Amino acid sequence: MSAIPILFEDGEALVIDKPAGLPIERPRAGGRSLEDHLEELKLGFQRPPVPVHRIDTDTSGCLVLARNPKALRRFAAAFEARQVDKLYLGVIAGDLAENEGTIALALSKLSSAEKGWWMIAAKKGKPAVTHWRKLATRGGHTLIEFRPETGRTHQIRVHAQLGLGQPLLGDPIYGRKGSAPRTMLHARAIAIHREGRLPVSAVAPLPQDFRALGFDDDDLGA
Repeated sequence: MSAIPILFEDGEALVIDKPAGLPIERPRAGGRSLEDHLEELKLGFQRPPVPVHRIDTDTSGCLVLARNPKALRRFAAAFEARQVDKLYLGVIAGDLAENEGTIALALSKLSSAEKGWWMIAAKKGKPAVTHWRKLATRGGHTLIEFRPETGRTHQIRVHAQLGLGQPLLGDPIYGRKGSAPRTMLHARAIAIHREGRLPVSAVAPLPQDFRALGFDDDDLGA
């Protein structure tokens, strides 16, 4: 039995509900990571599964793991070809005047010895498109559904900061660290389409720290 919840399982893939705070790769400074759980996630298979994509350490929710090299190549190609449906939930402070919209801001990477690296909007950056919809406002916070068309690093985080004018709650890079226990972003659902087979598809439950802000399943809509 895996200590990490499994949302989907078949011969090619697992989708796990990655806990917030668990990095996918082991940090340079050491400490726990998803790598510590790959052996238990073999679930009878000879090979340990391999992450197909990346989500930030602070981000909770759906993470796809491939169970063999052939599946890994095929799923990676699906991500590259944008044949993957992704839905995220995020929380910002305050409210928004509009109920939905699309943010199209190209992104580029900057770095410095002092601050490390971060992403900015730049005309010469890589194209990035995110569709968003306001779901609910509770206690001075707003729950937003994000559907990214592209999968750029920190895309939703930067698009929230610049496109919505309000960073994700708790974001230490693009917002204010300490406004929440972590960056309030959750990979709610994912679907990878497969020719001749049902898609790899999973939905991750609303995390407890989102519920602590007053949001619940009734806020998630259809």
